[in-house]
Amino acid sequence: MSVQPEEKIEPQAATWRFKAGVALLCLAVAMWLCVPLAASAGISSTRIAAMTGGIFILNKVILLLVIAVMGKSGFQQLKSRIFSYFRLAPEESISRTRYNLGLVMFVLPLLSSWLEPYVDALWPGLRPNLWQLQLLGDVMFLASFFVLGGNFWEKIRALFIRGARIVYPSAA
Repeated sequence: MSVQPEEKIEPQAATWRFKAGVALLCLAVAMWLCVPLAASAGISSTRIAAMTGGIFILNKVILLLVIAVMGKSGFQQLKSRIFSYFRLAPEESISRTRYNLGLVMFVLPLLSSWLEPYVDALWPGLRPNLWQLQLLGDVMFLASFFVLGGNFWEKIRALFIRGARIVYPSAA
């Protein structure tokens, strides 16, 4: 199998895409402040629960938008700024186990947030409504992008490019 060398993406000065991605990321985190504010304002618990579910699902959508807006170079820049003190594994080629683990970490929070309203409707009280579990899902979703490596960003970004085509490596 012949693999063409990939060009190295270096972090650049903050572009409008990077700033928009960081702003969306901050919005995703800041939306959770509405829940305690609503509780202190005396809003009914059913409305707070509905708002929490909406924020939870909207949070996932915003995180996907962050990926689309920032792209691989923005991700590299964000990662270099946040994790400059930590040494991460190389991203060019990751093991099958790491890739499978990253896919589970990526799909599990999305699947649980998608099924959550149905589970609540079919079996009320079955699912514990703990904010800690929702936070764990968000952290797991974000961490999956670091586990999957930089090439996964290109796959996600290709979802938002109409003319993107799949190119399989030729068998040797």
